[in-house]
Amino acid sequence: MIGILGIVVIFVMVFGGYLAAGGKMAIILKSLPFEMMMIGGAAVGAFLISNDMPAVKHTVKDLGKVFKGPKWKPDDYRDLLCLLFALIRMARSNPVEVEGHIEDPASSSLFAAYPKIQADKEAVDLICDTMRSAAMNYDDPHQVEEVLEKRMEANFHHAMHSSHALQTVADGLPALGIVAAVLGVIKTMGSIDQPPEVLGKLIGGALVGTFLGVFLAYGLVGPFAGKLKAVVEEDNHFYQLIKEVLVANLHQHNPAMCIEVGRQNTPTHNRPGFTELEEALKGIKQAAA
Repeated sequence: MIGILGIVVIFVMVFGGYLAAGGKMAIILKSLPFEMMMIGGAAVGAFLISNDMPAVKHTVKDLGKVFKGPKWKPDDYRDLLCLLFALIRMARSNPVEVEGHIEDPASSSLFAAYPKIQADKEAVDLICDTMRSAAMNYDDPHQVEEVLEKRMEANFHHAMHSSHALQTVADGLPALGIVAAVLGVIKTMGSIDQPPEVLGKLIGGALVGTFLGVFLAYGLVGPFAGKLKAVVEEDNHFYQLIKEVLVANLHQHNPAMCIEVGRQNTPTHNRPGFTELEEALKGIKQAAA
């Protein structure tokens, strides 16, 4: 909702200010379809050249995040800590039983209790693969931590591709606007024998290209890229939390301490309260008893 509001404010302030200053929309509206065709079409073409089809689909899909915001909410962080607690507690008391959950998470009753987490392949794979590593009795937990760090870095880099791709388009739009403006000037020079009122409209139409390129770059595409980057970084905290808790488990800390490590490393606005989490964990203990 806030994203749509931002777009409305941009258009109202820019064009409202232009009209309030005595500007006329007729020249802009007349030139807009042709300028948009040149600038927007060239931007789309450049985007297609610089990205393969999976990256294009990924970017188009990610545009929804600009309006939806982060995927993971405060309740999801609490649920994740509860799931990890249940898995760690079971792994300590019954290693054979936990194998069934991590080998087939789609059929696991533990994962099924948290369907949003179960539906996220990256989160489930991260949990299960790390739990398998713990079951293999690694001598050095730092080895697993290093592998996790590299894996998460690769996943984060992939998730950030859409933001980088949009920012590249935003960086190129002002130049494409100049290209459209130059073409408009060329057209104007071909009519140099026309009276001043005709030349004025032609020059005004040419300048619409420069305006449109800069407006799209800094008013829409650039902010879209920035918002997408912020959302990806926010959601990445969720996967970092998985790493923090499971690495603490590899160091053989008490299950409750592992969860507290994760809680403390959760961003403040998503961090569950100590009492709230304690009540949730009591429910898991009672269900397991």
